[in-house]
Amino acid sequence: MKPLAQCFLYTFIDTVCLRGRPAADVARQLCDGGSDLIQLRAKGATPDEIRRLAGEILPVLQSANVGLVINDHWDIACQVGADLCHLGQEDFFDAGLTDASQLICPAGTSRRPGLGLSTHAPDQALRALAAHPDYIAIGPVYATTTKPGATPVTLDYVRWTAANVKIPWFAIGGINLSNLSEVRQAGATRICAISAILNAPAPAAACRKFKRRL
Repeated sequence: MKPLAQCFLYTFIDTVCLRGRPAADVARQLCDGGSDLIQLRAKGATPDEIRRLAGEILPVLQSANVGLVINDHWDIACQVGADLCHLGQEDFFDAGLTDASQLICPAGTSRRPGLGLSTHAPDQALRALAAHPDYIAIGPVYATTTKPGATPVTLDYVRWTAANVKIPWFAIGGINLSNLSEVRQAGATRICAISAILNAPAPAAACRKFKRRL
């Protein structure tokens, strides 16, 4: 994959949004549209199902030089050769971890993924930065069906992050083509988009529109 500093559009293979479409076909559309990173998000899936889906999409991503991110499952990210693993606050800090170096891959795995951490407030961002991740995500910026019940962090947190965070960071949550300009004006240069792209009639075209404006 390209360096994170060169990644601006972060998209998803979310099993909730596939609606019967083959994961590899959707991955191909996201790559064709200009995605820089693609996260496999499969809430409720078994480890075997996640490994199977990763095996389907990884060749597509590798041929397009797009990074694969595995959500929630560090061991699986190690096992399938993912570029990155994304963990929530509870998956990392509540598990007693304080530094990315404490994450160990199972014996026999070929590579160690990088780490991304979710944050929802400045204090969480500061704690995450002290753990030395490769990137952080900030959000949800707006209300989103992907995280029902989560309180939006608003553009104020985007502005704080733009002023205080020096490593790559991505704004996430309810971002679409209608509000992208205000997210960018608040200081975000990298964004995550899930439903705005996966639920679009043509995901590749939707990616291109996001990418042009980024």
